[in-house]
Order: sequence, then C-alpha cells, then structure tokens
Amino acid sequence: MASEAEKDPASVFDFTVKDANGNNVDLSMYKGKILLIVNVASKCGMTNSNYTELNQLYEKYKDQGLEILAFPCNQFGEEEPGSNEQIVDFVCSRFKSEFPVFGKIEVNGGNAAPLYKFLKLGKWGIFGDEIQWNFAKFLVDKNGQAVDRYYPTTSPLTIERDVRKLLGLS
Repeated sequence: MASEAEKDPASVFDFTVKDANGNNVDLSMYKGKILLIVNVASKCGMTNSNYTELNQLYEKYKDQGLEILAFPCNQFGEEEPGSNEQIVDFVCSRFKSEFPVFGKIEVNGGNAAPLYKFLKLGKWGIFGDEIQWNFAKFLVDKNGQAVDRYYPTTSPLTIERDVRKLLGLS
C-alpha cells in the first residue's frame, strides 16, 4: 500500500487519517457528504464560540449531509497541549460535540498532515498557503474538493449559507 505522500490524491476522499484512538479512518466513508474540516484547539480564545457554533451547524445539518471533521493541532501558541484522549474528553464533556475528533496533527511545515497539504493547494488568493491559526476552516463539496476556505476568525454560523448551498437547500 502506497503511503499518503506517494499517492497523487484527487480528492479529500483519497486520504486515510488517524482517529483519536490511533485507528485508520478512510475518508472515502464520507463520499456524498459536505465536509467542514477544521483545525481545533482546546485552549484558544476562539474555542468556546467555535465549538458552540460548530455544534449548532452540525445539529442542524447532519441529517442533510453535513459532516464536521475536527483535527486538533498544537502548532499555534501551544493551545492544544493535551493527549488525544484528553482532547476528546474535553470536546465531548464540555461541548457535547458529536462530530468526529481525529488524532492531533500538524497543519503547517514539513510535518504537515498530507490531508492539509492537499487542502492548502487551492487557489486561495490572500490566504496564501499556510494555515494562520486555530479554527481555520475548509468547506469541501460532495466530490471531495475544497470549495471555500475561511479565516480562523470566521464564525461557523456565517458559513451556514455556503453549507446550505452545497447541500442544495438554498
């Protein structure tokens, strides 16, 4: 089996990532769904608002085909210092989040997760290549292509219009 770095992925669905327990998760299981992929942190000033609003979006649209994929990352201000187990416990107990939380990754630099290297290939104009901070968001269509990228400061609820459009609800 070729490693992620050796493949030439055509979509997000070509990746296998680790869940918080270290198990492989083939993202092809999300084919046909809209994905909001977010690098998250537990100790960021934007943690409460982002998790609260991500939960609201997920609750409202999960049955229509939205899936939120949370990837903890400790690259920004060391605001995600815990183990995968501690992160999941925090997210599930404090925020009651039901969307999947994956294993901790890096999103920038030489050790960036292949999924994030792929996501950052888009033509993002003023965003440039690098992820700016915790809670950067990528909206991925049903074909596994990133169609929008949002700053960390973008409120998840302001993305609702774009989510509805991709779900065919607008």
